[in-house]
Amino acid sequence: MTKVITTIVFFICSLVSAQGQFEQGMGKAFQLWGEGKNTEASDLFERIAVAEKTSWLPNYYVALVNTTTAFTTKDKDQMTLLLDKAQKALDLEMDKNPNNAELLVIQAMIHTAWIAFDPMTNGQKLSGKVLELYGKAQAIAPENPRVIFNKADFEIGSAKFWGNDTKPMCAQIEKAITLFATFKPETPFSPSWGLDRAKAAMKNCTK
Repeated sequence: MTKVITTIVFFICSLVSAQGQFEQGMGKAFQLWGEGKNTEASDLFERIAVAEKTSWLPNYYVALVNTTTAFTTKDKDQMTLLLDKAQKALDLEMDKNPNNAELLVIQAMIHTAWIAFDPMTNGQKLSGKVLELYGKAQAIAPENPRVIFNKADFEIGSAKFWGNDTKPMCAQIEKAITLFATFKPETPFSPSWGLDRAKAAMKNCTK
């Protein structure tokens, strides 16, 4: 999960030099994120979200930055702060558009972070919700590679825990990699991450 964002940052910066305040702000936030300044990036995305209420993307990235950071901490207080911030930002956009597949993926990731942190406490409580979210997202956007990959990746974790066959999930990861090759983000700032994670997961499938 620490490698979730490796390709979306720097190419954006060259697109925004002569554009408006929103574009420049987003470009700066991606730059901070790419430099590993997650808190600063999250804060800037949050300020952009307050100023630009018509776009769901700033709050989406507030949620994504904090969720991916949460996967790297073992401190419960820090984990709670990060995921509470992610959830609050996500809720603002989910209230506006509950059928946005990209938002549903982030909600599933927030639950997954809690499961990974404390599987004994949260696994049974949240695993069904995660699968339900991915099922809904897949019904909305069946060709979205992030939906396909994240769903399969979560199912692999469950299959390994229960000692079940992971081949069907590996086939879905392979499908996701193919979909990444043709997926076209709507804007330069629209979600495009995930290919590196999918390739890494595919390597584990072939071991």
